[in-house]
Amino acid sequence: MSSNSFLIAISLVLASLFIACNSENQSQTDPATTENGLSVTVQDWGQTPEGLAHLFIMKNKNGVEVRVTDYGATHTAFIAPDKNGNMGDITLGFDQAEGYGKPHPYFGSTVGRYGNRIANAQFSIDGQVYKLAANNGPNHLHGGVKGFGRVMWTGKEIIREDAVGVELSYTSADGEEGYPGKLEVITRYLLNNNDELRMEYEATTDKKTVCNLTNHAYFNLGGTSDILSHELMIAADSFTPVNETLIPTGELRAVEGTPFDFRTPMAIGSRINAEDEQIKFGGGYDHNYVLSRSGEGMEKIVEVYDPSSGRVLEVLTEEPGVQFYTGNFLDGTLTGKGGSVYAYRSGFCLETQHFPDSPNQPQFPSTLLNPGETYKTATTWRVSVRK
Repeated sequence: MSSNSFLIAISLVLASLFIACNSENQSQTDPATTENGLSVTVQDWGQTPEGLAHLFIMKNKNGVEVRVTDYGATHTAFIAPDKNGNMGDITLGFDQAEGYGKPHPYFGSTVGRYGNRIANAQFSIDGQVYKLAANNGPNHLHGGVKGFGRVMWTGKEIIREDAVGVELSYTSADGEEGYPGKLEVITRYLLNNNDELRMEYEATTDKKTVCNLTNHAYFNLGGTSDILSHELMIAADSFTPVNETLIPTGELRAVEGTPFDFRTPMAIGSRINAEDEQIKFGGGYDHNYVLSRSGEGMEKIVEVYDPSSGRVLEVLTEEPGVQFYTGNFLDGTLTGKGGSVYAYRSGFCLETQHFPDSPNQPQFPSTLLNPGETYKTATTWRVSVRK
């Protein structure tokens, strides 16, 4: 072979390798698109304490975009238009995966095995006491030291005619964080062209256990310094008052005549500093609302409106309760997306759920999951604008 032929051959090999590498990279990042203008893209995102995280990016025909990572099955962004058509992210969090690997207050996390608090970090099933991590004073909070928000889930794209998304699965070992039973868990995020993000949760166990999953997204619909001017409606006639460690007392208290009455829209900040023992215990709102439901299916139970941006967030759920939290522990020490400093009350949470401490309070809706049963629930966030 002549030297020129050799060089040509080498060039062809290198070119083919270059094309192959580019094709491989392209296959990892090209969006899968439906005929209705929905798409989902997957990309490497960055390192976490549990390894390389991936980012699933969902978009609809209206330009609404949702991002989810397999680290913690975490919802990282919800990008939606304001009344002038300007797109903006309405959730708090971080631009990179590394931010979620550091201490943070559950920004967008899938919370489990038990969302919210369990008194004295223990409960019993059939006379057997199970001791959990006391990671919130004397109590257990949001599944423990790691919970489900700091483990790596296995994700795969979902492509349907009417929605795109991601299905994330995780196996929680028997005894993990002190809970009994091997729990097989699935979380799905599904975006459609009605500007709705549906979250579906499923779980099965091989031993009796408790299960109460939710998402812990922090919202700020206007990108403002706080959320006090947001107008809130919660369809709830009562709430569960708490003691000084934020454990429900067992009472269902009527909201009428209290700062907790949001049955008609009211600015979040209008009574947040009221001279009320429950407000003082929570440092603001950090309470479970007993939803006024007409049945067991999906119902709209919350609406939030931000006058500055015109954005509206509606929450629909199959759950009996929702924890309304006003970012009372945000203190300006965390810097998030785009260099935003997350100050006091700069975000609110609406955690659809069964009630806190239900394993120790039999009068509350049960969170017991038996072998052979499937835990199954769903919540939808819907965005729109008022002009």
